[in-house]
Amino acid sequence: MTGSATEGAQPLRRRGAELEDAILRAAREGLVECGYAALTMDWIAGRARTSKAALYRRWSNRAELVVHAHGQLVRSLLSAPDTGSFASDVRTMLRSFADLMDSEYGELLRGVLAEVTRSPELAAEARKQLLESGPHLLDEIYRRGIERGEVRPELRGTRVMTVAHDLLRNEFMTRGTPIEDTAIEEILDTVYLPLVRAR
Repeated sequence: MTGSATEGAQPLRRRGAELEDAILRAAREGLVECGYAALTMDWIAGRARTSKAALYRRWSNRAELVVHAHGQLVRSLLSAPDTGSFASDVRTMLRSFADLMDSEYGELLRGVLAEVTRSPELAAEARKQLLESGPHLLDEIYRRGIERGEVRPELRGTRVMTVAHDLLRNEFMTRGTPIEDTAIEEILDTVYLPLVRAR
């Protein structure tokens, strides 16, 4: 892709959170409209109506920016449910993720995940974010489950703790959307709860 999304448009004077939100929104729009491979920092700057230098002051490369944009969207749309029961909390969280994947966000996520296999730079940034931030929603749910004596505390922070989310993501990537309630129930009751339930 050459040029920018709004060729010739005058930059807007914005700073701080307002400017950062505009840049992240532009990055997400670019992923949906043209895909990661064709997306450039010039395009994002043009769509956000700012300078390319403003992008590089915040993110060192396109991959870092895209992964940050993805993470911000997830955090803004989802929160950890608190129903009073670990199983119910996880079920609610999985349903929320499934519904999100059946929206425009699902197209964005599919594009990013597809590019991870072709772009070492993007893969490295995606791994880095996962290692630094962790599955924050599930961790909060799991912490409350430990406090109520419902789950095994030694599994917090391990791969086992994230199995339900990992299986849902696999369902999304291999079978598409919408994800049925029966799939969520199978993930939860057949696989996940028997692994993590307190003994």
